[in-house]
Amino acid sequence: MPTIEEIEGLEILDSRGRPTVQATLTLTGAARARAQVPSGASTGGAEARELRDGDPSRYNGLGCRRAAENLSGEIRATAATRSFPDQAAFDRFLIDLDGTPDKRRLGANAILAASIAFARAHAVERNLPFYRHLADVAALPRPSTLPRPTINLFSGGKHAGGQVAIQDVLVVPIRATSTDEALAVVAAVYAAAADLSLRRYGSRALVADEGGLAPAFPSPEAMLDDATTAISLAGFAPGEDVALAVDVAASHFYEHGRYRIDDTLTPTAMIGRIGAWLDSYPIVSIEDGLAEEDWASWPLLRQRIGQRALVLGDDLLTTNPDRIRRAVAAEAATALLLKVNQIGTLTEAATALGLARSAGWSVTVSARSGETEDDWLADLAVGWGGDQIKVGSIARSERLAKYNRLLEIEAETGLPLAGWPRTGR
Repeated sequence: MPTIEEIEGLEILDSRGRPTVQATLTLTGAARARAQVPSGASTGGAEARELRDGDPSRYNGLGCRRAAENLSGEIRATAATRSFPDQAAFDRFLIDLDGTPDKRRLGANAILAASIAFARAHAVERNLPFYRHLADVAALPRPSTLPRPTINLFSGGKHAGGQVAIQDVLVVPIRATSTDEALAVVAAVYAAAADLSLRRYGSRALVADEGGLAPAFPSPEAMLDDATTAISLAGFAPGEDVALAVDVAASHFYEHGRYRIDDTLTPTAMIGRIGAWLDSYPIVSIEDGLAEEDWASWPLLRQRIGQRALVLGDDLLTTNPDRIRRAVAAEAATALLLKVNQIGTLTEAATALGLARSAGWSVTVSARSGETEDDWLADLAVGWGGDQIKVGSIARSERLAKYNRLLEIEAETGLPLAGWPRTGR
C-alpha cells in the first residue's frame, strides 16, 4: 500500500510563459515522481478552478505560488505518513481536503498535480510503464491500440488572436497505420500549408498557442479551403488519406442566443452553416459546434451531422460526469474530449471516460493551450484506450514531447493506431 513521505510544490511556467504548477511526490521506499499540469485559454464555464494569486504586479495576477504552497504545505502536512490503497482513495482525500465543489480552495491545478504525481510514483513502485499503470487505475485491460493523432494545422479564435472566429482546423491522417507514419504525413501537410500561407497571405510560419499556423483568413470557409488545398499540395487525397477536424469553440462567439461568427446566426442557421461545411470539405469531427449552454440545439446538431462526423463535446462536457450524463440523456453528442484538468483528478476523469464508453461514444484525449514538456498525457491516452489524441501541432517542443512519447510506446509495444470510429451511434 503506497505511503506518502513527501510532497513538494513548485510554480513553473507553461508554454505561453504563464505560471502553472509542478508537484514532486515521494513514497516510503524512495519511489519518487513529479508531474507538471497544463492550463487552458479556451475554458468551459463548468471547469474545475485553478488557484491564481491575483497579484497584479506579478504575472498580471496569474501567479501560482499559493497553489504550489498548498502542495508543500496543507496537502503535504495532511498526507505525509498516510497510506492509500489506490488512486481512488488518494483522489478522494484530495477532494475532501479541498471541500469545495470546484476545487477552488486548494486549486484544481494543485490537486491535479498531486493526483498525477501520486499515480506516477505508484507506477514506479510497481515497476510498470506509466500507461500500463494508468490502465489499471481505470480498471481497463492492457492497451491494444494507440490513439490516432488529430493535429492542429490552422488556428484562430482564442488560440490566435481572433483573426477568424473558429478556433482550430486540424488534420487527421486517417489512412496511416502507425504513429510514425501519421506524423510524417502531417509534417508534409504542415509544410505545404506554411508555403501556401506565405504565398496567399504573406504570412510567415509564426505559430499560435498550440503551434498552428495563423494567417489572416477572411472567413472560416477560407480556412477550410486552404486546409483542403494543403492536403492536396502535399500529395494526399483529401478525405481518403487525410481528413479534417474542426474545433469551432462556439461558446466564445455566442451572445444573447446568437452566434456572431462573421454574420449573426440563429442556432438553426449555425447548424446549417456547419452542415454546409461537411457538404464541401472532408470533415470527420466537429468539436463544440454550439455553445456550452445551448443545450436545446445540441441534439439538433447531432441529428444533422452525427451520421457523418463526430459530434465532439469539450466546453459542453468539461470532462464532468454530471454534464456527460445530461448530454447522453439528451442525445447531444457522440464523442467526449477528455481533459483531466477540467475535472481535477484522475479518478473523476476515469468516471467520465466510463460514462462516455457506456454511451458508445468515441473519446479524444486532449492537451491544453498552455502546456509543459511533461509527457504524461501520451501515457494516459494509451492506457485509457483513447480513440484519438489531440495535442496541438508539430511545431513546438511542449507538443512534440507528447508525440515523441507516443513514438517510444509504439517502438516498445508495436501497437497499431486505432481506426477512425464509426459515426451515427
